[in-house]
Amino acid sequence: MNKEILTELRRIAGEEAVLVDEPMSRHVTFRAGGKADYFVTAESEAVLTELIHFLRKENISWYLIGNGSNVLFVDDGYHGVVVKIGRFPEDLKVEGNRLRAGAGVLLSQMAKKAEEAGLTGLEFAAGIPGTVGGAVVMNAGAYGGEMKDCIVRVKVLDKEGKICWLSKEELKLSYRHSIMMEEPFVVLEAEVLLEPGNREEISGKMKELAHRRREKQPLEYPSAGSTFKRPEGYFAGKLIEDAGLKGKTIGDAQVSEKHSGFVINKGNATAGEILELISKVQNKVYEQFGVRLEMEVRVVK
Repeated sequence: MNKEILTELRRIAGEEAVLVDEPMSRHVTFRAGGKADYFVTAESEAVLTELIHFLRKENISWYLIGNGSNVLFVDDGYHGVVVKIGRFPEDLKVEGNRLRAGAGVLLSQMAKKAEEAGLTGLEFAAGIPGTVGGAVVMNAGAYGGEMKDCIVRVKVLDKEGKICWLSKEELKLSYRHSIMMEEPFVVLEAEVLLEPGNREEISGKMKELAHRRREKQPLEYPSAGSTFKRPEGYFAGKLIEDAGLKGKTIGDAQVSEKHSGFVINKGNATAGEILELISKVQNKVYEQFGVRLEMEVRVVK
């Protein structure tokens, strides 16, 4: 532990917002992974921007998370500062057909706000467990919809520490990809453009998708959602099942028996067990079908 770093982190974010040697298993939906040297929750945009400025200026390794729903920290932990974007006050607003949300807002909360306002276009997002920031970075999607269908612009912190807005075109959104994967932008806020709709129909669609999700996905176990990206011309889950890997386990990591596209934590799986199982799945599918499955989950070392 570096006392100077700890003192400055506490000064910026507040003493209670800074944790030392914090198990990342408490902060990711896989419920696995090692400890972070420092874990800081940024509860305002001002705190987040000052925090990032300090970490960049001092050349301290850092990693930004939202709800931890698409990320896995290795068992050795993270030697640096993990920054969690909190839910900033008053950062979910409806302005006509536009909806603005801070990066720390859960995507499901944004979808609920759209439903309440009678706006259609975000129904697909109701069951996605991540935050708005993570959804923008990954161009999250489900059931035929994705963020790029409704995004108008995104407020970011750039590498110089300046706050600016990026247009939809500048975001370079494609399947599970955005400019944030190429450039060191930090998402602060997103604005989407929706269409007026019938509130009962919107609610009905959201309930239908939630039912389909419960029926087909292993929501009763910790996971990071779909483990693999969809390979062009194929479905990852079917390839894995056809390779005879449904139910395959290593320790407490398992290829879900409910949906083979999910690797789940049946109890106390380590990050190492999860990653070993993922690797075995990738290798077996490649050997049998010549298709290389690409992870959707981001691994942090």
